[in-house]
Amino acid sequence: MAARFDRLRFIEGRNVEKDWLKIYRLASTREFPWDFTRALELALYRTYAVPSIGRLLAQTAEMTERTQKRYDDTALLLDAIVEHGFDSEQGRTAIRRINQMHGAYDISDDDMRYVLCTFVVVPKRWLDAFGWRPLSPQERDACALYYQTLGRHMGIKDIPRSYDEFERYLNEYEAAHFAWDADARRVSDATLELMASWYPRPLRPAVRKATLALLDEPLLRAFHYEQPSALLSRAVRGALRLRGRVVRWLPPRRAPHYARQNREIKCYPDGYEVADLGTTPVPGARGCPVRHLAEGTGE
Repeated sequence: MAARFDRLRFIEGRNVEKDWLKIYRLASTREFPWDFTRALELALYRTYAVPSIGRLLAQTAEMTERTQKRYDDTALLLDAIVEHGFDSEQGRTAIRRINQMHGAYDISDDDMRYVLCTFVVVPKRWLDAFGWRPLSPQERDACALYYQTLGRHMGIKDIPRSYDEFERYLNEYEAAHFAWDADARRVSDATLELMASWYPRPLRPAVRKATLALLDEPLLRAFHYEQPSALLSRAVRGALRLRGRVVRWLPPRRAPHYARQNREIKCYPDGYEVADLGTTPVPGARGCPVRHLAEGTGE
């Protein structure tokens, strides 16, 4: 078991203000790659309960008619920054594409700030509940610094300055803005169907019910979903906690696992160009000559 915690001890010895990118990479691609994937899926899903966000996604039809592609593009654009860094060619291209897409719509700075907060807060909450260990203070602060940097590259104003500020903003924004919206519900339903589609057809109804069992009461109320039974909720959450205990006894991951390697990414079996990802076409884009093929499997 000593080796299982060697990376944590390494992280605890780092200067977070200097090594935040390295720490975030280690946490998201070596310590908790599966958990970060699930948590970031849930983070984005939470944003649909804000009607201005859910309604816009429905109007663009990206999350209702091209759900898998939108999922893939979002994951791969964010993944390029994690893997290559903010100053790399791939990282700069990913940020440019993200800004081009957001710039095509009238999105409030408050909504953008809230989405950023979900990326910081939801992974910590997920790992505290289901991870093989919780995030360390250094990892928590590195996550906050990582998304502060991403937010600055996206031109978001008044970014929270610490994890506690990110969490406070998220809590207050959800309390003020979570509400029913028919279009947002369509986006939610399409996302649940997408997640279920990753499993064999006979299992899909159970997967959808299990996913609903992970939602908290404010989300269920905003989308007008029926409250899952207490028994189902305990079973689903118990299964995830059990998974965490099992992973705790596995040897530490030797190589990083990036989002592009996830089996849920379906649209690019022959590879992709970062510049071609996303919605609005880029003039002069050249198909997919550069391959980033999935290697390895998740934890």
